[in-house]
Amino acid sequence: MLRQSGPFIFLAATTGWLSQAFALEPAPLAEVVVTASLRSTTARNLAASVSVISGDDVSNGAVQHLEELLPQIPSLSWAGASSRPRYFQLRGIGELEQYQGAPNPSVGFLVDEIDFSGIGMIASLFDVEQVEVLRGPQGTRYGANALGGLIKIKTRDPVATPDMHAEAAVGSDGLWMAGIAVGGALDSRGEGSASWRAVLHRAVGDGFRRNSFLGRDDTNGRDELTARLKFRFETEGGWRADLGLMFADFDNGYDAFAIDNGLMTLSDRPGRDSQESLGVSLDLNYSGWNGLLLRSVTAWADSGIEASFDADWGNETGWGAAGPYDFYSSTLRDRRALSQDLRIISAANRGWSWLAGAWISHLEETNRIADDGLYLENAFVRLLDSDYSATSAAVYGEIDWSWTPVTMVTAGLRLEERDAQYDDSDGSQFDPRDRMWGGQLSLTHQLGETQSLWASLSRGFRAGGFNIGNSVPPERRSFDPEYLWNVEFGWKELARTKRQSGDLNLFYTRREHQQVATSLQLDPEDPLTFLYLTDNSASGEAWGLEASARGQATGQLELSLALSLMRSRYLDYRFGARDLDGRAWAHAPEWKAAVAATWRNSAGWMARLDLSGEDGFYYDTSHDRHSSPRFLANLRLGFEAASWSIHVWASNLFDERYPVRGFFFANEPPDFPDRLYLRWGDPRQLGLTVRYQH
Repeated sequence: MLRQSGPFIFLAATTGWLSQAFALEPAPLAEVVVTASLRSTTARNLAASVSVISGDDVSNGAVQHLEELLPQIPSLSWAGASSRPRYFQLRGIGELEQYQGAPNPSVGFLVDEIDFSGIGMIASLFDVEQVEVLRGPQGTRYGANALGGLIKIKTRDPVATPDMHAEAAVGSDGLWMAGIAVGGALDSRGEGSASWRAVLHRAVGDGFRRNSFLGRDDTNGRDELTARLKFRFETEGGWRADLGLMFADFDNGYDAFAIDNGLMTLSDRPGRDSQESLGVSLDLNYSGWNGLLLRSVTAWADSGIEASFDADWGNETGWGAAGPYDFYSSTLRDRRALSQDLRIISAANRGWSWLAGAWISHLEETNRIADDGLYLENAFVRLLDSDYSATSAAVYGEIDWSWTPVTMVTAGLRLEERDAQYDDSDGSQFDPRDRMWGGQLSLTHQLGETQSLWASLSRGFRAGGFNIGNSVPPERRSFDPEYLWNVEFGWKELARTKRQSGDLNLFYTRREHQQVATSLQLDPEDPLTFLYLTDNSASGEAWGLEASARGQATGQLELSLALSLMRSRYLDYRFGARDLDGRAWAHAPEWKAAVAATWRNSAGWMARLDLSGEDGFYYDTSHDRHSSPRFLANLRLGFEAASWSIHVWASNLFDERYPVRGFFFANEPPDFPDRLYLRWGDPRQLGLTVRYQH
């Protein structure tokens, strides 16, 4: 059973607080539309667990990057193996890092319609319309890349009305950022048949570390540039075309670990964590074909990524008589992905509607890994060049049937095949081919105009793969696809007066042939013997609860709450001498909670307080070290006029020290004891933001 501890008290107290507040006269809430599903639909009518964070909520919280938004979203975690989140976990399902091998993400990540699954660090939120998070397997919608769920960032669409939004901010840690968004009609008459929107944003900061050996404050710094250009064309004949172009250049340093687990580093060769991505998407819709909607989505992305770091986290002077000791690792990755999705969607006719689609994707990735170092008189160098390509194809369909006027039954199915090829300079070659299927069966029942009940049974899947390295035993060179069964029951409400909204769902997840990532070091004195392995456990399971509530308490005060509770465990899994049967998954906290209060008065003054908490979690599968619970607070105060605003803010107000990644291994000569090394989240930051809207 779930432990009845702090989160239950938190939920009960907050629910009572909200109930009293909702008795006051509020302003209405906006209806939320989810675009990451196969059909755009309201969140209340979607038989799935979903969180939608609007652009207004992003602005209210002074959020610049998705990382700052994650504490507000139930069941969503991330692993800090990079300068910005690349690796997400939904309900404990997801990767912690990717150091080698083939990309095989468990959580899908889209910016508009462009796929950045597994490389999601370019998640700037300037001029974003909303962030959508679908929890649970999205087997029909997105297939093998969405075993745990799907995250979509939807940017603002072009409109015919002339618009200009500008923003600038300064803060501690050397922060400065500036952005501008402009748009309007392309034709001089402003009739709206063609419109455009352009966005440019840059954010720079020192990265909350000081390298005392080099005497620098910027070795972990951030320099993040985002540019977007979107066009919308519409015709009287029923055609609509959305063309999007984006460029992101996140040129960040990476000097985040210290031998003493502090914020003062000693690296003599700081690393880089950069990603430069160019993306294009074309979304075509035709609605003039006998009541059918034809939709074609084409997306292409090209990304260059560097992930390098000083692996000994020290320097020759610091190691003294225990040295000389030096180790540096660098991975240069180039990824190109092209996808085409074509679907036909019917209108409702006599209680029935349907959709059918076909999808194909081709991904190519090259990696160049270069490791070098020295211990005593032994120098080591490792170079590995690899090429990976995968072509995936799928057909899918979905049927909606109105069983009664208030009860809808939905059934979906997806058949997918992935054909991959891999080879590297060590002579490893793999050519796996996986045929997989997934889908869902759901029921939605309307309880009057304001509430609905829903239930679903879904099956997700994730492709198999392989482990590289000459030291990998032959019987562990490859691993099988994973399948996931998920059962959910839920309730949703949007009050008739739109004063308040809420949802609650219960879920049970069963993972078959669960893919588990582990690591070990064969020789404590030779870092090149460190192996990363993925294999299949017999199974795993998780169960829990997710809830959220929101309401305009008065004309001046809005309150919101989010909560998730979960228990997870491996079933019959052993790795070497380790027996993990019954242990919780890595990065799968048992509870997570957030509450926010936004106050505004008629004179223009505002205040926003965000409180969030999260239970401790296991850092990894290869060891049993566990973090402690954490609690964070953000505060924002400001004045807002008709066309401009100014705000002061504090993130991590009480300067909480909390870990986002932990490694347990031998890294200190001459005895090389196993120790826990932690990467900390961002400490307190103070700043000022000015905005102008015209």
